[in-house]
Amino acid sequence: MRVLITGATGLIGQEIVARCNEEDIPVNYLTTSKSKIENTNGYQGFYWNPKTGTIDKACFKDVDVVIHLAGATVAKRWTKDYKEEILNSRLQPTELIIKSLKGETHTVKQVISASAIGVYPDSLVNYYEETFQDFFDSSFLTQVVKKWEHAVDGFSELGIPVSKVRIGLVLAKNGGALQSLVKPIKVGFGAGFGSGKQWQSWIHIYDLSALFLHLLKDELYGVYNGVAPNPVTNNELVKTCARVLEKPLILPNIPKFMMALLLGEMHTILFESQRVSSKKIESEGFQFKFNYLEPALKNLLQ
Repeated sequence: MRVLITGATGLIGQEIVARCNEEDIPVNYLTTSKSKIENTNGYQGFYWNPKTGTIDKACFKDVDVVIHLAGATVAKRWTKDYKEEILNSRLQPTELIIKSLKGETHTVKQVISASAIGVYPDSLVNYYEETFQDFFDSSFLTQVVKKWEHAVDGFSELGIPVSKVRIGLVLAKNGGALQSLVKPIKVGFGAGFGSGKQWQSWIHIYDLSALFLHLLKDELYGVYNGVAPNPVTNNELVKTCARVLEKPLILPNIPKFMMALLLGEMHTILFESQRVSSKKIESEGFQFKFNYLEPALKNLLQ
């Protein structure tokens, strides 16, 4: 088996590459930077540029599964131009791969694509499973994810089964949201956001990468939530971080209007609430290494 990974040099991509190495699964990867192309045993790079429609089709040789992670970060101020970048960086790569495979002889048997729990509407009471369909939310992120997932469905029209992983808050040691969260806590300025009652559906990056490989090895198709079994509120998240770091929390929660002034529309990421279920992937035999928040944080922060 050989996999092709887009976004392989990103936070999640690097961890999936590490899991593939452990399983002796050779990896092809696509990169927009020619300087990042490597050709070593089991790890081969190929150039592409989704903005210009350029791709080295040799990347598909002997590939059984495409793991599709490419997309610009949403953790950056949402100017009008950057909102277009967030959307286009998900649609253009997807469309380019589909166009490149269409009408060609290939060995691809499955596409596993990243998605996001941002597709679920903001709610303090709902408990979201993959069967949820009432996507009435008109928020920017919800619309991005809906269009992203619709684009990925294009692989099904080529007869290639599709798996989508709706990823929650990824906790990692070397980057991502957790490191931004703990910086103020380490210097005594940690605080929750708004009421602190909003749900945070999180996942340890090790479990997320293992989940992708579980879908690959067991040939599981459809939508799966990429979250740990026990979501927490924002207050619980901040308090647990402080406890693990052995730091006090003395400041009141930061009001929503203040973050709106600082971050603009992007502030909604901090205040939206999605309590999301992991039952479906667990029913398929996947076992989380980090089921609870505190052991996950101790692994990453201590």
